[in-house]
Amino acid sequence: MNAKDLRIVFMGTPEFAATSLKRLVAEGYNIVAVVTSVDKPAGRGRKMHQSDVKIAATELGLPVLQPEKLRAPEFVEAMRQLDADLGIVIAFRMLPEVIWSMPRMGTFNLHASLLPQYRGAAPINWAIINGETQTGVTTFLLNREIDKGAIIDQQTIDIADNDNVGSIYDKLMNIGAELVINTVDKIASGDYTAVEQMHIDESTLKPAPKIFKEDCLIDWGAPGRRIVDLIRGLSPYPAAWTHICKQGSEATTCKITAARFEPSTDAVLTTGTISTDGKSWLGVRCSDGTVFVEQVQMAGKRSMPIREALAGWRDAAECSMQ
Repeated sequence: MNAKDLRIVFMGTPEFAATSLKRLVAEGYNIVAVVTSVDKPAGRGRKMHQSDVKIAATELGLPVLQPEKLRAPEFVEAMRQLDADLGIVIAFRMLPEVIWSMPRMGTFNLHASLLPQYRGAAPINWAIINGETQTGVTTFLLNREIDKGAIIDQQTIDIADNDNVGSIYDKLMNIGAELVINTVDKIASGDYTAVEQMHIDESTLKPAPKIFKEDCLIDWGAPGRRIVDLIRGLSPYPAAWTHICKQGSEATTCKITAARFEPSTDAVLTTGTISTDGKSWLGVRCSDGTVFVEQVQMAGKRSMPIREALAGWRDAAECSMQ
């Protein structure tokens, strides 16, 4: 069957998904409807916020469905009426079987890791936090278990020392769109073998669960490389953070979004101790050297280079980080 004759239903929410949607339409694939999250109030003014996928779909003139409940009879019937050949899911909610099993050729998902590693909600973050040197994207057929369906295709990229979540997100978003196109073509032609994720020693797999605030707190007693990887794996969002303490003053907090590590065998200083020239650099002692902070966001202020932050942080040398 010609891939561009397939009736495709596209499901997703963020920019990561919108990029693939735009690519599909630009290449001439037949998107019969787009399913995305409901509009939600956001920001100080609590204005209604539309998902990136909805914005893209509206600009492209595509029908949009925004169900509050994916099992709602009216949504299930609307999906049936679409008579879809194929479903595509990218960064969306967990679908009930009645939805993902409906398209004649099934439904596939684009996941931002090299499955079976990093199943879960935050695969890009955890790959960098764990110091991986490679990651990638995977397309797989949905089944009853999260991120455990049969793998159709994968694409690998390197993670450089200066990469963070933002840069890897952009890279995977773009190669992911290419992989989605290739996967649609393979499914249409029938020229592929989906590889089941079976007979895997689960103890060898690294998970990618949702990240909470406590996961972002820096432990200055840890090795410096691990601290820098944590900072990279949370930058620019949600950002690693730390307490700033000064004797006789109430502790405050700051976020650190860029740093580098210099190893040292000198263990005279207590971990968390700050050293600085007060003008251009600031280092924090860790278990095996010093982490030099390069980008920081003090509580209530915008993110800025450490040189700029030090201009207004006159007592930095009298503080420590915990």
